Amino acid sequence: MTTGQTFRIVHLLEAPDVLPALVRRFVEEWAPWYGPDGPGDAEDDLKACHSQSELPLCLVVLGEKGEVQGTAALKSESVGSEPGVGPWLAAVLVNKDHRGEGIGTALVEAIEKEAGRLGFEAIYASTNAAAGIMARRQWQTFGASDSLRGPVTVYRKQLASEATKTL
Repeated sequence: MTTGQTFRIVHLLEAPDVLPALVRRFVEEWAPWYGPDGPGDAEDDLKACHSQSELPLCLVVLGEKGEVQGTAALKSESVGSEPGVGPWLAAVLVNKDHRGEGIGTALVEAIEKEAGRLGFEAIYASTNAAAGIMARRQWQTFGASDSLRGPVTVYRKQLASEATKTL
């Protein structure tokens, strides 16, 4: 359901003040990895994504008042990744109170555009929660893998090359 609310998507590099809020959300959402007993460090992972021109990079959805509503990253690896396969759409997270507003779909589309802008011919993702978005955005099932949350489907999307865009 769309509420008519407006939002904008920016690189994390352009909104460094949202880092503490994102760290909290990562820890809450992915406690097995980023929680006190997990092997991950949300702050380090997010700080590594401060780029617009190389991997990893992170996009952030900001509401009308600058509040964080969601995020997604483009990384060289993710859950289910294989050596030499990538880049990966990863860390897609939409705040619970903003789900169903089109933010997840907008983030996936924005990451696809970032991957194309950086010259990648295809992009991959692994998820157990976004099959509808992946289908609407024409991602193809590529395989399956396991995560700390259980099985995930691995998807692949062929991106239009610059040569085919100009034809």
